[in-house]
Amino acid sequence: MDLLAYIPSPSSGVIHLGPVPLRGYAFCIIIGVFVAVWYGGRRWVARGGQVGTVADIAVWAVPFGLVGGRLYHVITDYELYFTDGRDWVDAFKIWQGGLGIWGAIALGALGAWIGCRRRGIPLPAYADAIAPGIAFAQAIGRWGNWFNQELYGKATTLPWALKIDGDADAGRVAGTYHPTFLYESLWCVGVALLVIGADRRFKLGHGRAFALYVAAYTVGRFWIEYLRVDDAHHVLGLRLNNWTSVVVFLAAVAYLVISAKRTPGREEIVEPAAVEDGAAESGAGPAAATEAGHGTAAASKAGSGGADDAAVAAEAESAKKP
Repeated sequence: MDLLAYIPSPSSGVIHLGPVPLRGYAFCIIIGVFVAVWYGGRRWVARGGQVGTVADIAVWAVPFGLVGGRLYHVITDYELYFTDGRDWVDAFKIWQGGLGIWGAIALGALGAWIGCRRRGIPLPAYADAIAPGIAFAQAIGRWGNWFNQELYGKATTLPWALKIDGDADAGRVAGTYHPTFLYESLWCVGVALLVIGADRRFKLGHGRAFALYVAAYTVGRFWIEYLRVDDAHHVLGLRLNNWTSVVVFLAAVAYLVISAKRTPGREEIVEPAAVEDGAAESGAGPAAATEAGHGTAAASKAGSGGADDAAVAAEAESAKKP
């Protein structure tokens, strides 16, 4: 029976700009990275950081993340590249799809740590700034799977079913399936909005905004992964990525709880160089920059219940005067 409505798949995963071929998967990844860096930069400046810092650190984080994402995919799906009849060179063809978010985040964090160390910036504060941007990047990047007609879910006749073209070489059977790429894309947008809203309300700091992003993403990834029908390794009846989601979710929640107890509140200064530059522009010296930092701390304390202490101190000072 013909469906009245469905999501069509592109006839080709390559867009030609004149003689230059532009692969849809790569295009989505590039746009996602751009959005993450742009929005992360805005959040970083709003937190008191310098313009350009997020982009500078991304020079380290993005390549590490791409390598990590590819390594995770190749290691967990090694049979696609290193078994009889397969060409191991394909393991390097990243434009054909195959990036594992777990590896991308893990190795990307290492690259970001290196960049932060070089700039004298705390990694948790940087992670908080870019967390929603990463979620938006994932939402965009998932459309690369649509271009490649891959990672779809179980067969369905729902109006928003994804129509897949048959391809024996790619192991695709023609039909209509759950558009898991769309589910995850929408979920990631929701995760980004959740982190933004929670950060504005609770002033998340010390890596807790990033931990919230991780926890929320893994919840969605668990049920979306359950819908997928592509080949995957299974452990105790569940796909490997389902177990990874559970472990990462528990780790993120544990970090949220422990971090909130050990370092409540938000960082007062995220980039010392920005404070020094601000003091220099106003004609003040390093001492003024330090004083500005202390002033921020005092204001934060007063806003969280230190107002009474400030009033008592003022009355005592007034009583000393003749």
